[in-house]
Amino acid sequence: MSQPPGQPRLSPQFCFSTGTLRDFLRLSRSSIDDSITQNLNALVTPSRAGFDPGSTSTRAPKSFAEQINPEACQSFKEKVLFPSWKARAEVLRYCGIVATSPDPDDPEAAIIELEKQRDRERIVDERLDPYSGRFFPQEARTQSLALLMRQERAVENIVRSRTWDVIQGRCGASGQSWDDAMSKWEAAQKPGRSEDGR
Repeated sequence: MSQPPGQPRLSPQFCFSTGTLRDFLRLSRSSIDDSITQNLNALVTPSRAGFDPGSTSTRAPKSFAEQINPEACQSFKEKVLFPSWKARAEVLRYCGIVATSPDPDDPEAAIIELEKQRDRERIVDERLDPYSGRFFPQEARTQSLALLMRQERAVENIVRSRTWDVIQGRCGASGQSWDDAMSKWEAAQKPGRSEDGR
């Protein structure tokens, strides 16, 4: 069974290094969510009886998937899936805060300010040049990060929904949404809380 990458050390530099940020999210998703079927197959206990040659005389339907022991499923969710989701949620939350905070260390700030100054000094006469009114300033890195965070949150919701659908199919449908199951697990993780939430 795959293990997700460890929680990265969160800092503004980590968030602004979009390649590193995307690599963490991609590796975490590929090790758990993208390979959810393989991870769940690893939970199936092999047969205790020997191989039965008669089992090859009939074909199993294409959609056949063996139900997994509920305890093994619960253990997988609590020890692998939810911690992986929580690590990604913390990264997305932290980097979302960085994206909405002032960024005095932006190396492009001087260039952006210079572009704005030049735009204020420009003479715009669209009768002579219909394109003279166009101005496309360089984005601050916080704006680029905010856009990336919106995209990654949307991807995360899709990935979690698909993963949860596979888990519900293989482990037995609990009727809970992934959001509710995750919230219940997080509440149980808080110190001083019992399993029933008291």
